[in-house]
Amino acid sequence: MAFIRKKQQEQQLQLYSKERFSLLLLNLEEYFFEQHTAHHIQHKGSQKERRVRGSLKICSKSVIFEPDAISQPIIKIPLRDCIKIGKHGENGTNRHFAKAKSGGISLIFSQVYFIKEHNIVAPYKIERGRMEYVFELDVSGKVEDVVETLLQITAILQSRLARTSFDKNRFQSVSEKLHMECKAEMVTPLVTNPGHVCITDTTLYFQPLNGYPKPVVQITLQDVCRIYKRRHGLMPLGLEVFCTEDDLCSDIYLKFYDPQDRDELYFYIATYLEHHVAERTAESYTLQWQRGHLSNYQYLLHLNNLADRSCNDLSQYPVFPWIISDYCSSELDLSNPGTFRDLGKPVGALNKERLERLLERYQEMLEPKFMYGSHYSSPGYVLFYLVRIAPEYMLCLQNGRFDNADRMFNSIAETWKNCLDGATDFKELIPEFYGDDVSFLVNSLKLDLGKRQGGQMVDDVELPPWARSPADFLQKSREALESNYVSEHLHEWIDLVFGYKQKGSEAVGAHNVFHPLTYEGGVDLNSIEDPDEKVAMLTQILEFGQTPKQLFVTPHPQRITEKFKSLPQTSCDSVSIADSPGEESFEDLTEESKKLAWNNIAKLQLHEQHKLHKEAVTGIAVSCNGSSVFTTSQDNTLKMFSTESKMLQRSISFSDMALSSCLLLPGDDTVISSSWDNNVYFYSIAFGRSQGTLMGHDDAVSKICWHDNRLYSASWDSTVKVWSSVPAEMIGTKRHQFDLLAELEHDVSVDTISLNAASTLLVSGTREGKVTIWDLTTATILHQIQCHSGTVCDTAFSPDSRHVLSTGEDSCVNVIDVQTGMLISSMTSDKPQRCFIWDGNTVLSGSQSGELLVWDLLGGKLCERIQGHKGAVTCIWMNEQCSSIITGGEDRKIMFWKLQY
Repeated sequence: MAFIRKKQQEQQLQLYSKERFSLLLLNLEEYFFEQHTAHHIQHKGSQKERRVRGSLKICSKSVIFEPDAISQPIIKIPLRDCIKIGKHGENGTNRHFAKAKSGGISLIFSQVYFIKEHNIVAPYKIERGRMEYVFELDVSGKVEDVVETLLQITAILQSRLARTSFDKNRFQSVSEKLHMECKAEMVTPLVTNPGHVCITDTTLYFQPLNGYPKPVVQITLQDVCRIYKRRHGLMPLGLEVFCTEDDLCSDIYLKFYDPQDRDELYFYIATYLEHHVAERTAESYTLQWQRGHLSNYQYLLHLNNLADRSCNDLSQYPVFPWIISDYCSSELDLSNPGTFRDLGKPVGALNKERLERLLERYQEMLEPKFMYGSHYSSPGYVLFYLVRIAPEYMLCLQNGRFDNADRMFNSIAETWKNCLDGATDFKELIPEFYGDDVSFLVNSLKLDLGKRQGGQMVDDVELPPWARSPADFLQKSREALESNYVSEHLHEWIDLVFGYKQKGSEAVGAHNVFHPLTYEGGVDLNSIEDPDEKVAMLTQILEFGQTPKQLFVTPHPQRITEKFKSLPQTSCDSVSIADSPGEESFEDLTEESKKLAWNNIAKLQLHEQHKLHKEAVTGIAVSCNGSSVFTTSQDNTLKMFSTESKMLQRSISFSDMALSSCLLLPGDDTVISSSWDNNVYFYSIAFGRSQGTLMGHDDAVSKICWHDNRLYSASWDSTVKVWSSVPAEMIGTKRHQFDLLAELEHDVSVDTISLNAASTLLVSGTREGKVTIWDLTTATILHQIQCHSGTVCDTAFSPDSRHVLSTGEDSCVNVIDVQTGMLISSMTSDKPQRCFIWDGNTVLSGSQSGELLVWDLLGGKLCERIQGHKGAVTCIWMNEQCSSIITGGEDRKIMFWKLQY
C-alpha cells in the first residue's frame, strides 16, 4: 500500500547516502543543517582512549554522531541537555591538544541517547548524569564555525536559507528558463527538510539545504499527472505533486513558508497541465463511482486525496472505514447484513451504552463542546497499525519507545472490541486493510515489541477465525468493501467523514463532534508569537489528528447497485420489468446494440441534408417506421418530409407566430405542435387537417412532452401544466379535449422540460438558470438547483432516471443526482450547447457553433467535434436503436446522420 511504497522509496534514498541516520531521529520542527567527518574520542587522555570514526550531524535541536561501524550505536545529544559547548582545550585545559593539527569540540551534557546499535531497530537507550564527549573534526579549521553554529542555533535556519539559493548548475539543460525560486520544506512522514524550490519551463526542483538524502530532487513537468494544494498543520501551505494517476503515493510533497509562494507554484504547474490533464473534482469521481466505473476502494482513495489526506503526512493519513463487525465466526457471511458495521454512525456511536455516557458528559461540558476526546485518525493510530513495518516511525513519535505490549496491535478482534467499548478509542482503519500487502500484519523484521501480561511475546497480528492467512484476511476484507451491502450504504459513512454531517448541527445530530483543534480554522498558528508555545500547539495538532477537508455540503448520492440498477429512485411505484424469457432476451440484444452504438458515437457521419424551412428548425418528430419526418420552425410552419422520396409532402401553418416543438402521438396518427402564440395545436395526419387547439397558457409554449394520455406543456408564463387527454369517440371526428390535472409553478419563464422513462419525474429549466426536479405523483418539488448563470437550453434524465443532464447559455454541461439534488459533474464548452441526447455516460450535444460535440462524462472531457450546421444546432432526435440521428439548425436545414462502425 501507499505507506509501504513510500517507505521503500525512502529506503532507496538511504541506500544512495549509505547511512543509518535518517530524519526520523530528529524531533518535531527540528532541522538537519550540515555534517562533518569526525572522530569520537572516548576516554580522552586515559589508557582506554579510543577513536571512533564517523559523521557528526549538526541539527537545530541536537548533535548526532553516526559511527561508520554499524556495531556502534548512533549517539544523539539534545542541545537542551547541554551544560557547556566549546572548543576542547579552552580555559587552560588540554592546551597542547588545542594546538594540534586536528580540531576538537567539547560537549558537556546531562543526557544522551544511544540508537540502532548493531543496526537493530529497538527502543532508544538513555544514559543520564553529567558527562563530556569530545569530537575531533578532520578539518580543524571548521571547529570554530561549528561551535559558533551550535551556540547560535535558534536563528540559523532562516539566515542560512536567506544567504543561499538554488544551485543553477543542477539544471538538466542549459536552455531551461527559470520561472520562480523560493524557500520551502520537503515533507515526508513525521519530518520536514528545508531547502529551495525552483521551477523552470520544463522541471520542478527541490534542493535540500543539507544535501540529504540526495543533493537535488527533480520532477519533469511533462510527467506530472496531478497536483493538489494541501493543508499542513491546518494551514494552507502544502503542495503535493503526483506523476501517477491512481495512487496515494506522491512524488514530492512541499510545505512553503508563504501561501503566496505555494499558490504561484501551483498556478504555474496547473497552467502547464490544463491542456493535457483533465481536472478532477469530488463530484466527477462521484459520477464514475455511482455508475460502477470506480470501485468503492478506488473512490475512497480519490476522496481522501481530494480531502488533503496524504501518505506523506501521518496527521492526515488516508482514512478508511471499519466494514466488518463479525470477527468471531468461522465463516464470513457477506450476504448477512449483521456481518457489517452500521456505516451511518461514527465509531463512537456504535455502542449505545458508551454513547449515552459520552452524551451525558457532552451536555455538562462548557463551550466549545465535543463528544470525543480523541480522533478517528491520528499519527499514533496509523503507526499502531503499521508498527511492524515502520518501527522507526513509532520510535520517532514516542521519543524512542514502543507502546506497552498489551496496547499494541495484537489482534483484529481485540482492536475492534476496544473501538466499540473503549472509553477513548474511536479509530477507523487505513487503506492497508483493503490492499494486497500483508507485511503490516506480520512481524517479518523479528522486532522485540515486548511481552504481554499473559507471558506471550508480541509477534504477528492474530487474525479472526474466518481468515486462513493474512492474505486471505485482506482478500475477504476487500470483498466486504465491494459487497452490495457496503455499496448501498457507503454514502452514509462519506456523509460523516467527508460530507455534510462533518460539521455544524448535522454533526451534532449524527453524534459526530470532535475536539475543535481537529477542524480547519480551529486555531490560528500565525497569531501565536511565542515560538515554544507555537511548537507545542503544532505538536498537539499534528499528533491529535485532523478532520479531512469537507468535500460535500449536501447528502451524498447512493451508488447504483445491481439490486437497484433498473429501478428509478422515486417516491412512486417503479416500472415493472418484462418477465418472459423471450422479452428479456430481446431486451438484452437491444441494450447491447445501444451500448455498441454509444461506444462508437464519435464515428457519426453525415448521410444527407435538406433545407425545409425559411427560419430556424425548432422541433423534430419521426414516425415509428421512419418513413416520415415532421419538423417545426420559427417560420410558423409544421412540415412533413418523406425519407423514401426525399421530398417535402406537407406544409401546415397554424398561426402567425413561431412553433417551438413537436411530437407524434402513439399510433402515428396525430402531430402536436406548440407555439409562441400560447397554444398547442393538434394535426391529424390521416385526415390532413387541424384536430383542435389547446389554449392552455398566458404566454408562449416553449416545450411539450407526452406519455400515457397525458400532455405536459411548459410556458414562458412560468408554469408547467399537466393535462389528461379525454379520448375522442371516433378518431378524426372530434377535437381533442383535456382536463387540467396539475400546475407546476415557477418564478420565471420555463424554457425546457423533460420526463423520465416512467413519467414519474419531470425536470424543468428556466430563463434564470434554475433546474427543478418534480415528483409527478404528488406534483411537488424534489430538488431545485441553481445550475446555470443564464437560460437553461435543454434538460434530460438518464435512461435509469438516476441523473439529470442540463445545458445552458453559460456554456456549462452539468450532471445532477436525482436522489440528492447534488451537482456531481460540470464541464464547460467554448459555446453554449443548445440541445443534446445521452445514455448516462456519453453525451452528443448540438452546439451554438453548429458542431456536434461528443462528451465523456466519466472521463470529464470533450472527445470529439463533428462539423455540422452553419449556425446553431437547435434540435436533435435519435432512433430507439441509437443508430440514426437527425439534427435541425439555424441554417433552416435538417441533417441525417448514420453511425459507421
